[in-house]
Amino acid sequence: MRGDLVRKLAARGLATGLAVSAFLVLALTGATGWGLGLAVAALAAAGWERRVRPGADNVAETVLVAAGILVGYARRLDAGFDPVLAATALVLLGLVLLAGPVREAANLEVRTANLPVRSWTPLVAARLGDALSVLLAVVAVAAVATLPAGVALAAVLLVGAAAGAVALDLARRRFRPSAGGSAVSRALRRHQPEFLLHFSAPPGSEYQVTMWLPYLERIGRPFLVMLREPDFLPAVAAATSAPVVYCPTTKAMDEALVPSLRVAFYVNHGAKNSHCIRFTQLTHVQLHHGDSDKAPSANPVSAIFDRIFVAGRAAIDRYARAGVDIPAEKFVIVGRPQVESIEVRPGQVPARANPTVLYTPTWTGHNADANYCSLPVAEALLRRLLDRGATVILRAHPYTSQNPASARQLGRLTELLAADRSRTGRRHVFGAAASRELTLTECVNRSDALVSDVSGVISDYLFSGKPYAVTDMVDSGDRFPEQFPLAGSGYVLRRDMSNVDEVLERLLDSDPLAETRWATRSRYLGDFPADSYAEGFLGAARHELDAGRPVPAPRTAGGPNPAALSPTP
Repeated sequence: MRGDLVRKLAARGLATGLAVSAFLVLALTGATGWGLGLAVAALAAAGWERRVRPGADNVAETVLVAAGILVGYARRLDAGFDPVLAATALVLLGLVLLAGPVREAANLEVRTANLPVRSWTPLVAARLGDALSVLLAVVAVAAVATLPAGVALAAVLLVGAAAGAVALDLARRRFRPSAGGSAVSRALRRHQPEFLLHFSAPPGSEYQVTMWLPYLERIGRPFLVMLREPDFLPAVAAATSAPVVYCPTTKAMDEALVPSLRVAFYVNHGAKNSHCIRFTQLTHVQLHHGDSDKAPSANPVSAIFDRIFVAGRAAIDRYARAGVDIPAEKFVIVGRPQVESIEVRPGQVPARANPTVLYTPTWTGHNADANYCSLPVAEALLRRLLDRGATVILRAHPYTSQNPASARQLGRLTELLAADRSRTGRRHVFGAAASRELTLTECVNRSDALVSDVSGVISDYLFSGKPYAVTDMVDSGDRFPEQFPLAGSGYVLRRDMSNVDEVLERLLDSDPLAETRWATRSRYLGDFPADSYAEGFLGAARHELDAGRPVPAPRTAGGPNPAALSPTP
């Protein structure tokens, strides 16, 4: 997250600095050409800031740039007071002041994809800041070319008319809503969705949704995806044919939550989940976006959901081990459907002279106690793998680039692999080739062994039956398998990599924990038939849809109710 802060500060400083510089040069010096050039650069910087900080307020900078451009324009024309240029200035100032409120009003509007609803107003309003920047750049070019002021006025009036139409339409929507409900609400009522997936998360988290969409579609019932941040709309809409609705406010949610809905699914513990959970007519089901021994995987917030779908018995034990008391009947073991396409190698995996090793470092986490990232010590690991003739697939966590130090460390590792690939011809995979061109399942299937930090990747890899090593970045020593039980059937790499040779020998040659891994596999991923593994989740989801919201079975003294742990198809 520090990387985001650095980018935001840089964007803010650049936009403000260039705007002030452009105004000072145009207002106080005779270097009009240089000043107009700086003004255009300031507009470009403001556009970048809006990408980095979608809610950025550029009014002050835009006023400075506009004033500077108009001063430069008047100086280039050198015709004294020009009423046309004065009119241009008034309309331009009105546009600058109107753009922000119009954009904010549009941000409160529902946006959709994959739904037969066409609404141009929010789309135009969202681009109004960019349109204003382009308009100012056009005025600056007109000034440089010494075009008549009427040209600039015509361009300003054209954009002003569009902005005025958008503002009037937004006002009509707000103060005179349609008696039959909004167009979005009417379209969703016709669609008759039975469940929804509610999603709110930081930028770069769309993978949490896209991993579940194929399985939600296989349930075979109409559904919708409800997003709480607009940036996810294009990526999520491209990944499904189901309606995708961006609801910025709880009022917007009221429009989208049509009477046919019975169940709401969630994939994380985002704060905005509470906005949806208040709708008590729905059954609220937490799916999670992975299964791991990380501390956040036993979040006490899980207790607010009616059902918690977990991969295996180990997830239930994880909550108990963390002291989180959740009624047993809330848990339903459904497996981890995303692993169904992973190729399984039963028994001990034979040693290979030139193995392929998948390395998946995680990110630094939100808090120090959840930092399991091994990137600071990974160079020693990769060098030893290369010495053994291994081909490496380096697949980093999507959040890695948000931390500048992690990004630099990852950069050094990719340089190391690229140099070895050039020297030896070994086909190492890293960067976009590993994170975007290949799925995690494809990375798992290509590899013979895994080295990972504490993360959900280990649980997924466990399905394959192949050996794995876990990095002990919390430096727990002998207590590490107690804190992170998945490490008990893997080979533990110390934080200082002092045992790297011993671990790699066991991981890639002798593999003494092969049988232990298979017992762990059942505890973590359920005991569903491999040829119909995803049916564990699909059956449980259909059961919730058909049952509505049944009365929970009484809790037994001996542990979870078996009926709650085994879904009824």
